[in-house]
Amino acid sequence: MTTPQNPTDPEPFLSLHTAVVLLAAILIGVTAGGLTFLGGSGAALGVLAGLTAAGGAVPVLRTLIR
Repeated sequence: MTTPQNPTDPEPFLSLHTAVVLLAAILIGVTAGGLTFLGGSGAALGVLAGLTAAGGAVPVLRTLIR
């Protein structure tokens, strides 16, 4: 049985959906950046690839995770 929430409790900073989407996007970005770096590119290109992958994954994950 769940207890009713107190009306004075503040809203959560992030919803569960937003937190899952951002966490998955970060995981995708770190993986893509790490693989790019390990593939022989420089660190700057690895970071750029990771940021691009994470940014591109957010809208896709937002629609997929519902």
